[in-house]
Amino acid sequence: MTSTRSVAATAMLASLIASGAGAQTQAGKQPGPPASALDALHARLDRAAESVLPKVVVWRRDLHAHPELGNQEVRTSAFLAEQLRSLGYEVRTGAAKTGVVALLTGGRPGPVVALRADMDALPVTEETGLPFASTARGEYNGREVGVMHACGHDFHMSMLLGAAEVLAGMKADLPGSVKIVFQPAEEGVPGEPGGAEVMVKEGVLENPKVDAMFGLHVGITPLEAGSITFRPKGLMAAGDTYRIKVKGRQTHGAMPWAGIDPIVVASQIVIGLQTVVSRQIDLTTAPAVVTVGTIEGGSRHNIVPDLVTMSGTIRTFDPEMRKEILARVKRTAENIASAAGATAELILDEGYPVTWNDPALTERMTPSLKRVAAGTFNPNTQPTTTSEDFSYYGQQVPALYFFLGVAPKGADPATWAANHSPRFSPDEAALITGVRALASLAVDFLAGAGK
Repeated sequence: MTSTRSVAATAMLASLIASGAGAQTQAGKQPGPPASALDALHARLDRAAESVLPKVVVWRRDLHAHPELGNQEVRTSAFLAEQLRSLGYEVRTGAAKTGVVALLTGGRPGPVVALRADMDALPVTEETGLPFASTARGEYNGREVGVMHACGHDFHMSMLLGAAEVLAGMKADLPGSVKIVFQPAEEGVPGEPGGAEVMVKEGVLENPKVDAMFGLHVGITPLEAGSITFRPKGLMAAGDTYRIKVKGRQTHGAMPWAGIDPIVVASQIVIGLQTVVSRQIDLTTAPAVVTVGTIEGGSRHNIVPDLVTMSGTIRTFDPEMRKEILARVKRTAENIASAAGATAELILDEGYPVTWNDPALTERMTPSLKRVAAGTFNPNTQPTTTSEDFSYYGQQVPALYFFLGVAPKGADPATWAANHSPRFSPDEAALITGVRALASLAVDFLAGAGK
């Protein structure tokens, strides 16, 4: 199902493999003959990853040229399912609408490891000028939009598909099973359920039960292609949206004592919310943010209104701290309003939870990621206030999520177009690192490395 331009793309890969991607693969290998059975598996894995790289690049360009919005990934799903079936996987489609789940049963009994990639694109009109740039159009929030893989999910899918092929070639030697999860709607769909939360509810982590799960994201930090960074515990923030309705009593602006002014109360709540983080939370545990983004109220200069509505976002990196901050925001708003004779109603739209890297699993798998990193390697990177629905998997099973650098060598971090930009153009030299990292995590976990 690859496009006609894929043939030409394959021919263009020789120099890429021989120089950028191929050189990085060699740099990541351990010198000398294998010293153990695991080293022998690593050597086979690396050779297989290098062999599959031309396909990975073709797949990435084809997927990039044919993006689909969340819960609409019909062509994408069919393409991935076809490739997985050809590799001998047991494939199930229609998970959480358009998701694909595939199972590879190894030659010996053992644990079950899951690898995940997200499938959806964004309502962004591409401006990269690439020969395989997207010209797709779609409907989002009732209007026609351009559609682009502006967050790198085309990279995620192609690297996971490459890892799936590598692992299929090692099936007889795997002590356990590998579950491949291609997930729709990570970016969210207005007014629709979707993504990881739905897949978990539908039992993606069961039958067989998953023992550990791994995933990655390209970009996020402007690191050179092939770099790998992560951290134990909170890597990406929980992102919760809130609204507060402050109800007073309308009166003439010249006689404020005859009513209850919700504008003044709302102003006091804004100030009070600043103390939740600055004075009530132990920030040595993890950072946190409480932001008020909007305040709406009133219709005329000489009328004290009945109602003021305010909204904002809360970002946290620790699950327990998240619960505490949400409770304190509610208490602060309600009590300040009550003191003035007004009422405050908190309406919470819980977003994605904290993307939590299980500390024990992270420590155990750190050597696997260090082995394949082709650039910077940082196992204690700074957390990011962006959110990811991979977090739902981590609430159920031990999980590890990491970042893969995709900035071209020498790129200026201040001017490089990052994720969600119409000019986001990740360097394909990072693809080989992603394939090796995903496959290595699966092989090493099943083989008991680091125990």
